[in-house]
Amino acid sequence: MLAHQWALVLASVGLSAAAQVMLKLGAGAAPTAPYAATLMSPWTLAGLAAYGLSALLWLRVLASLTLSQAYPFVALGVVGTSLLGVWLLDEPLAANRVAGTMLIGIGVILVGWR
Repeated sequence: MLAHQWALVLASVGLSAAAQVMLKLGAGAAPTAPYAATLMSPWTLAGLAAYGLSALLWLRVLASLTLSQAYPFVALGVVGTSLLGVWLLDEPLAANRVAGTMLIGIGVILVGWR
C-alpha cells in the first residue's frame, strides 16, 4: 500500500472509532431520555457526522484497493475504539481484552499485507 492509501485507511478507521466514542457520550448523557432527545444530543450529532466523513473516506479506500485487502482494516476500529474507551471514558481494560486486541491487530497485518 502507498502512503496516501495508508493515510486514507487510518483516517477512516480512526474517525469511525472516534464516532463510537461520541455516540457513547451522546447515548450516556441521558440514558432514560426518549430516542429523539438522544438523537439531538450534540455528541450524537457529532458522532453521526464523524461516521459520515469516515464513510466518504472509506469510499476512496475502496476505489484504490481490492476489497479483500481493504476490508480487514475495518477490524482496526475494534482496536481503536477499545483504546479510546480506556483513554477517554476510563473503561477497564482486562488482560483478555488486551490479548484479544493484540490478536486482532496481528490478524489485520497478516490479512491486509500484500
